[in-house]
Amino acid sequence: MQVSLAYVAPGAQEWQELEVAEDATAMSVIEQSGILSRHPDIDLSRQKVGIYGRLVPLATGLSAGDRVEIYRPLANLDDDDDE
Repeated sequence: MQVSLAYVAPGAQEWQELEVAEDATAMSVIEQSGILSRHPDIDLSRQKVGIYGRLVPLATGLSAGDRVEIYRPLANLDDDDDE
């Protein structure tokens, strides 16, 4: 089945269409795309992932035509920042 992957960051914009297995997950699409090697700043332990603007866990199964999106953090706050 065909799905797509989108990622936008300052100075970088990625859009890929991928042919994936019927049992593909958001994480398997991210891995198959190779985006993590091209953008080592992506930290999936901190960044959210979604399908068409809806947040999903990395293990979420996909349907044909889904667009997996990797969201960048909106702010870079210190962990001990209380504001």
